[in-house]
Amino acid sequence: MNPSVGVEEELLLVDPESGAPVPKSAAVIATASEEVDAELELTRSQVELNSPVCQNSGEIREHLSQMRAALSRAAEQNGARLLAVGAPPAGPFELRVTAKSRYREIARKYGQLAREQGVCGCHVHVDVPDRETAIRVSNYLRPWLPTLLALTANSAVYGDGDTGFASWRWIMWSRWPCSGPPPYFESAEHYDALVATMIDMGVILDERMVYWDIRPSSHLPTIEVRVSDVPATVEESVMYATIVRALVMTAIAADTPVVIETEVLKAAYVVAAREGLEGPLVDVHNAAQITAEQALDNLLTHVRPALEQLGEWTYVNEMVKSVLQNGNGAARQRKAYQQRQNIHDVLAQSATATTRAGTAPSHGGRRC
Repeated sequence: MNPSVGVEEELLLVDPESGAPVPKSAAVIATASEEVDAELELTRSQVELNSPVCQNSGEIREHLSQMRAALSRAAEQNGARLLAVGAPPAGPFELRVTAKSRYREIARKYGQLAREQGVCGCHVHVDVPDRETAIRVSNYLRPWLPTLLALTANSAVYGDGDTGFASWRWIMWSRWPCSGPPPYFESAEHYDALVATMIDMGVILDERMVYWDIRPSSHLPTIEVRVSDVPATVEESVMYATIVRALVMTAIAADTPVVIETEVLKAAYVVAAREGLEGPLVDVHNAAQITAEQALDNLLTHVRPALEQLGEWTYVNEMVKSVLQNGNGAARQRKAYQQRQNIHDVLAQSATATTRAGTAPSHGGRRC
C-alpha cells in the first residue's frame, strides 16, 4: 500500500495597491470557510490551507487549485490580494501578530523575531507506520533537503528589491531555534529527549515549536517535510509533494542512512538558498560543487523506483525539466523585477501564478 500524502500551504495577504501585507486573515478565512480548510497563522497577514488526504498527484492538484482559487476570491472580497510567495515582496515588514494566546506568547517571548515572520512555506505530510520509522526517514532525507530548497525557492524579492538570495524565507526562518536541518537521531526516544531538553531550557515553548525541516508530526501518524518555500504555482506544489512522497517511500525501504556532517549540510543550505537553480549547488555526499541540473538528476535517479511504483515518474520528470527550463518562483520574481525595477510587476506576476490552474504535462501525472 502506497503512503497517503497531504499538503499545507502558507499564503500571504497583501494590499492590492501597495503590495504591503494586510492583517485580514480572519476575515478571508471566514469568507472562504465553506470551500476551504484554512487556519490562522502567526501573523494576521497569512493564511494556511490544508489539503485532504490524497493518493496521487491528480488529487493534490484538484484540491490545491480549488482552495487557492477560493481563498483568492475571498481575499478580493475583503480588499486584499492572495500571493503564493515565500516572503513579502513589499513592506512594511513588522506585522501584526494573530490574537491567539499561543501566538501572543510567542510574540512576547521572541519579540521582533515573531513580528517579522510573514514568511510562507509548504509542508508535506506523508503517512508512516510509527514514530521510529519517522525518525529513520528523517535521518535518510537530510542529505536531500538543500536540493529540495533550491528547486522550490520563491522569495528572491523582499524589501522592495532583489535580496541576492533565491530563498530569503530560509534566511529569515533560520533565525528561529530548532530550525533548519534536524540532527541525526539514534531513535524516537533520542528525539523526544532532545525536544524535552529544549523545552526545559526555555529555548522553545512546546513541541509545536520544533521548526526543523523534517519532523514527526505531533498529532498525526506522519512525517512532515517543511524545507520548501511555498511554491509559486499549484503545479510546482504538486511536483514537490510527489517528490517528497517518493523520498519517504525510498527511505522506508532503504538500509542505514548516510550520516552527513552538520556543517557540510548547513553550508549546502546556504548555497541552495542563495543560488536556487541559477548557480552551482553542493553534493553533500562528496562536499563538492555540482550543477543544479546534476543535483536534480541525482535526486530523480534516487527516487525513480518509487515514482514508477506510484505511476508518477513521467509527470515528475517532465515537471522538473520544465522548472529547469523556465525557472522556479525565485527566478521568475527576478525576471519580473529586473524589467523595470518595479515591485508592482513582481506582485502582478506572483498573483497570476498563485491562481494559475494546475495542468499536468501532457504525457504524465495521474488525474482524479
